[in-house]
Amino acid sequence: MAEPADRKVLPVPPAPQGHYVPVVVHGGIAYTAGMTPRVDGRLAVRGLVGADLTVTEARVAAGLAAGNAVAAVAESVGGLDRVRRCLRMTVYVACRPDFTHHSAVADGASEVLRDWLGERAAVARSAVGVSSLPSGAPVEVELTVAVTTD
Repeated sequence: MAEPADRKVLPVPPAPQGHYVPVVVHGGIAYTAGMTPRVDGRLAVRGLVGADLTVTEARVAAGLAAGNAVAAVAESVGGLDRVRRCLRMTVYVACRPDFTHHSAVADGASEVLRDWLGERAAVARSAVGVSSLPSGAPVEVELTVAVTTD
């Protein structure tokens, strides 16, 4: 499994895997598409959490996905310094029906946000279990972020 990249350099945001844009900015708010744990455009982690992946492995995957979301926002608005505050994050976890540690997986995404944005990363968050995600990804992260657009 790929480990998170050097956190001094943002990852290159993954290209969309369909007909959509990675980020929409409107009225000072950036909304990301769902981001999966892609590295260099390739899905780095696949599987069902609680069956194929441990919570620890899924946390790393969630961190990769969150890093991609932060990178996409930064690219769309001209840098991390234009991110005013994270507002909301949803972490989808592809897992077994009896899996109950969604929040522990989502903590991997929250930790990466904090590493990049410090106090600006404190976010309202949902962690949701689902039966499957695109391309067999174990996690998908969506962010809503207040940004400076002037």
